[in-house]
Formats: sequence, structure tokens, C-alpha cells
Amino acid sequence: MENLKEIVKPFYTDCLTVNTHADPGAVMSRVLADGFQSIGSVDTKSKEKLTGEVLFFWKLIPDMKWGIQEMFQDGNRVIVRSIASGSPKGDFMGMPMDGSASFKIMTIDIHTVENGQIAKVYHLEDWATGMKQLKS
Repeated sequence: MENLKEIVKPFYTDCLTVNTHADPGAVMSRVLADGFQSIGSVDTKSKEKLTGEVLFFWKLIPDMKWGIQEMFQDGNRVIVRSIASGSPKGDFMGMPMDGSASFKIMTIDIHTVENGQIAKVYHLEDWATGMKQLKS
């Protein structure tokens, strides 16, 4: 069975984590399928919308890290538990931030891989905890 974790890993290391070695737009163009969907509790984002959001977060949270804690593969699905952290500088979810406060939250994603690309991801991010951390 093909190791699909290697297809999903760059999404975290080269897109969601701010770095100097990768172009997140180019990586997302390569690893996300054209009909990609990012499905959350409330909305569904296209490849283009998610790419724009990630590029915006690179500017808003210049120290953003999305560290993989665990990865599991089951058929063509890859489940990832990760820790997202960073110190926003600017308007973050309606709060003015200056980079002095930080958040550290857990996230869980279920990626479906088809034809060597991520076709769909269901995701859950603990932003309620992150907002509490930023307010204190």
C-alpha cells in the first residue's frame, strides 16, 4: 500500500507552518486536487479560498507552526492530530493583536487522497481555546 502520509505531510510543513524554504501557494497548488474541499463545522472552502486564507495567515501570524503530533493511514484516508501555535500581529478574529500574546491549540484533520493529491479534508480546530489564550 502506498504511503499517503508523505503526500499529506507537506501541507503541514510547507503550507500551514510559516517557513523560508517553501512557497505555500505553489505547494498547495501541487498537493491539493482541483476540486479540493476543506470541510469544517460551518463552511466548505475551495482550494482557491483555502490558499488565500493560508497566505493571509502567513502575514498575520508570522511565527505560525502547525506541528504534526500523530498521523494514521486507513485506506486512502490520512488522519492527522496536530498542534497549531502562533502570535498574531493585526486583526485576528475581531481582536487587535500586537504579537505579544500567543495561542496553542489542537487540530484534527481527516484527509482523503485521490490520484496523488488531497481531494478533501474534514477538519476541527480548537479556536475557542486559542481565543481564551489570546485574551489572557
